[in-house]
Amino acid sequence: MGFFDKIKAGLTKTREALSDTLGSVFSGFSEIDDDFYDELEESLILADLGVDTSVKAAGLLRKAVREQHLKTTEEAREALKNILADMLSVGDTALNLSTHPSVILVIGVNGVGKTTTIGKIAKQLVGQGKNVMLVAADTFRAAAADQLEIWAGRSGASIVRQHEGADPASVVYDGIQSAKAKDSDVILIDTAGRLHNKTNLMNELNKISRIVDRELPDAAKEVLLVLDGTTGQNGLIQAKQFKEIAGVTAIALTKLDGTAKGGIVIAVADALQIPVKFVGVGEQAEDLMPFEAKAFVEALI
Repeated sequence: MGFFDKIKAGLTKTREALSDTLGSVFSGFSEIDDDFYDELEESLILADLGVDTSVKAAGLLRKAVREQHLKTTEEAREALKNILADMLSVGDTALNLSTHPSVILVIGVNGVGKTTTIGKIAKQLVGQGKNVMLVAADTFRAAAADQLEIWAGRSGASIVRQHEGADPASVVYDGIQSAKAKDSDVILIDTAGRLHNKTNLMNELNKISRIVDRELPDAAKEVLLVLDGTTGQNGLIQAKQFKEIAGVTAIALTKLDGTAKGGIVIAVADALQIPVKFVGVGEQAEDLMPFEAKAFVEALI
């Protein structure tokens, strides 16, 4: 099953919710007038694109209709697909793994599926013939390292871990030394999702980043933020905070198969101008999929 079919199946709830609203907008209007645009905005907001992104999309459609002399709502629907795909196209959707080793620092609040996402990425990379090192630097959450160790076993990746409560930066240092010794291609670092406050979290992530920059100054580094698609606009708030704290370069949106609010993908990409690189639509490793904007919009609308 290709990306389009999988994402189409995974977005069933969102698409059903959208077809109830958006479908009636495109089928219920014989002409493209102000009422049409008002209904369209409302439908996009209900799909969790958020107010700003929905207003922007409707405004861009209004402009396209005027400039391209579109007459039918079916033509407007096709134009809207192109607009949403453009909003999603904010950077390279492939991970930057251009150096040996490359580093992926994975961040996000507890409960979003961060450790599972790392395991799935590891399995995919090992399947591509890469030598992968997992670093269990989330030492604050009970059983986080145990969970990562299970994924290391499943994926064939190596793992470096210490005892619960160990200094995360020290685990990262050990992980990098081990990766150098084992000639790893990719180092995947799990980090704490929640400390006592934002300042503590920022300090912890900064410390880890400094270790990576000192030990691997020339390495390609991705800061991958994992968001739970079911949280909708709350996910966007989290993303804005993490962008401030950690210089996010990529986003993975998980659990899209469990929500009617898949439009959050567009809201996040547009609001933050950071590329979505993975979407999760199921439990299996292959259900975490490299992102394709056009196919996503086709599956959504």
